[in-house]
Amino acid sequence: MNILVVDDEKIIREGVRRTIHTSYPEVRIWTAASPEEAIDTLRNEHIDIVFTDILMPGMTGLELMKLTRRRHPHVKWIVISAYSEFAYAQEAMRLGAKDYLLKPIGKEKLIKLIDSLASELQRESRLTMENQVLRSNLKYLREAVFQRWASGLDIGRFDMVSEMESHAEFYLVMVRLESETPIHLEHFIVDNVLSELIEQKGRGFVASFESHSLLGLVTLQEGTGLDCFLVELRSHLNQYLKIPFHLAASGLLHDFQSIPNEVKKLKQCGSAAPGNLYEHRNESSIEVALQYIRTHYQEELSLEKVASIVYLNPAYFSQLFKQKTGQGFKDYIIQLRMERAKELLRDPYLKIADIAERVGYQDMRHFTQVFRKKLTVTPTEYRRQSEGEL
Repeated sequence: MNILVVDDEKIIREGVRRTIHTSYPEVRIWTAASPEEAIDTLRNEHIDIVFTDILMPGMTGLELMKLTRRRHPHVKWIVISAYSEFAYAQEAMRLGAKDYLLKPIGKEKLIKLIDSLASELQRESRLTMENQVLRSNLKYLREAVFQRWASGLDIGRFDMVSEMESHAEFYLVMVRLESETPIHLEHFIVDNVLSELIEQKGRGFVASFESHSLLGLVTLQEGTGLDCFLVELRSHLNQYLKIPFHLAASGLLHDFQSIPNEVKKLKQCGSAAPGNLYEHRNESSIEVALQYIRTHYQEELSLEKVASIVYLNPAYFSQLFKQKTGQGFKDYIIQLRMERAKELLRDPYLKIADIAERVGYQDMRHFTQVFRKKLTVTPTEYRRQSEGEL
């Protein structure tokens, strides 16, 4: 029996590990200080039981369950929670957790729970495990063959007829991750998020495509549009990913033979015909963002807030924004506010404090500092110069 204990508090995870080891010295136990470490362990080791804290920095235990349960359906989850987190524990049970432990963790209940889970694991037949391995192997085989097919490479005698019949019409969705460092965790997240969304909205599968890209094939259920699917996908990826990503999709396809050419278009991210590539819509997303900024510049505006309005990853939005405007997000906001301030300063009846507030600065001194830095004169000096020109 293999057990993983996930908790950002060392005293908790070590306490659970010692208690289990004392009563079950033969059990192999791994510990993880974060959900990211836990994902790594689940990927590299065969884990039977996971004890996870609910509230941890970066990702909750519930999010960890959601991300991994599809890839590791055999794992039995136990949540660790404080009394104030009991509502989270109830949600974890809804997601399939076997039980929960309240802090401080009682040793007797922990041992009793291990006994029960050990018996349950023994009752699970070898046949069930073999079926899971077989399904997993078939999945990887199909994805490997599809990857070669999408790349225009020979697939030998492998028969694609069943896939063609299952997907008389379909879309291709590509997610490309932007990073110069290894992205094993991010790759895993995209695979799980996209796969689960495909299962919810229709049918299909996801395959790795080159080191930084994943390609999904999806036949959407009736009543589900591609735009809604992509908006939801982008929203989930924004939530979990901490690096920039590109999201692209084909138009509705009916011929498997067209897949290699369509994949080439998706990879080009900009040279395909309008309407075939979701990436093209990012340009219109920036236009929407600019319009929002122009009408809300007097409010508190953050990069994250505006990016969320147009459903873009903040880091990716920042890149697109600079490409479109030639300026960084913050510099653009400041320039817009200063231009508006210059217009208002021409009205001699407006107080400078009121002008500062109208262009988004509650602190007049801060407004004066920014204005002077950008225009080399104070607002009062600028007003005098403007009056002299009249």
